[in-house]
Amino acid sequence: MALLNRAQPAPAVGAAGTDRWGTLRGAARAAAPAVLGYLLVRLAATAILWGWARSEHHSVLTLLGRKWDSLWFLGIIGHGYDHGTPLQSNLAFFPLYPQLVRGADVLSPAGPATTGVLLDWIFALAAAWGIYAVGERLYGQRAGVVLAVLWGAVPHAVVESMAYTESLFTALAAWTLYALLSERWLTSGFLCLLAGLTRPTASALVPVVCLAALLAVVRSPRAWRPWAALLLAPAGWLGYLLWVGLRLHRLDGWFHVQKDGWGSSWDGGRFTLHTARHILSTPSPLDLYAVTAVLLLAVALFVLSLLDRQPWPLLVFSALLLVTSIGGSGFYHSKARFLISAFPLLMPPAVALAKARTGTAITVLTTLTLVSGYFGGYLLLVWNHSP
Repeated sequence: MALLNRAQPAPAVGAAGTDRWGTLRGAARAAAPAVLGYLLVRLAATAILWGWARSEHHSVLTLLGRKWDSLWFLGIIGHGYDHGTPLQSNLAFFPLYPQLVRGADVLSPAGPATTGVLLDWIFALAAAWGIYAVGERLYGQRAGVVLAVLWGAVPHAVVESMAYTESLFTALAAWTLYALLSERWLTSGFLCLLAGLTRPTASALVPVVCLAALLAVVRSPRAWRPWAALLLAPAGWLGYLLWVGLRLHRLDGWFHVQKDGWGSSWDGGRFTLHTARHILSTPSPLDLYAVTAVLLLAVALFVLSLLDRQPWPLLVFSALLLVTSIGGSGFYHSKARFLISAFPLLMPPAVALAKARTGTAITVLTTLTLVSGYFGGYLLLVWNHSP
């Protein structure tokens, strides 16, 4: 069965360029409520963070651009990658985001930290547009708008506004999945390649594109575009792992860095289950309760997504993100952040809110925005670990 459910009319040859620009402008107009709604939510949450930070004499730009992983990216931008394997090597971080910031910083007078934050806001808006596009294609415009806004109001959404890689990866993942649903093979393959250069969690996206391309090849062996997607999709992710392996003179170099330097490896979920049980049975910080609640809710939302019969590419993407997040050892406090990109899990509540009265939807989203704003402040001003 083909992934494409809506036929795309072919433009006349002479008017192809004009039609493309016209289609893009129409798509931008349709997505404007979702992108503006997302922007309002993030501005409101950031205003809460600003007020809290100001009361404690902290700079919002410092909090967003010079905390935790952001400092590692700044180190890569300024000094490049490690040649050896120190206790914690920056080789664990994929290269696309720091390289984009480095390139933009050449044209920016603001410095790499502020440039990184500004780029992240742009990537977040691109992600909101892509999330809307997927939601609108499957469930209609209202659901697409709610889905994009809801993504900006999740508990750990402050990360979407920080100099982190989550917004860039989510944008690439959302548009990859949209291109895949539209059977735009070259686009999906190329965007997946870029996603593979952004975060290790591209391991959840690459199999989706490759499987879809394989199915297309089986249906039409002579079609070259699915073959191209099949080759492009894993190239970024595998290419970086190979580069690290060559740099460290061992094929498993990146996994060695993760395990021995960062204490992160695959254990099938034993660490996560043990830690969650301990948190729920003893007094624990708010962040750890929130992470545990997010993990439990994510599993429940995945079940609802199955019952709603989401398209299999979205289900597999969400499932693999859940498996890699829950199944990895270490960094329990960051596991909710690792699921930021799993936007298809938000489809069930988004569809439900889209069907509710406007006042009800606004009330729920406003409440979630306030909670997300407070929790973002807590993560950056109270909690003493990376979100």
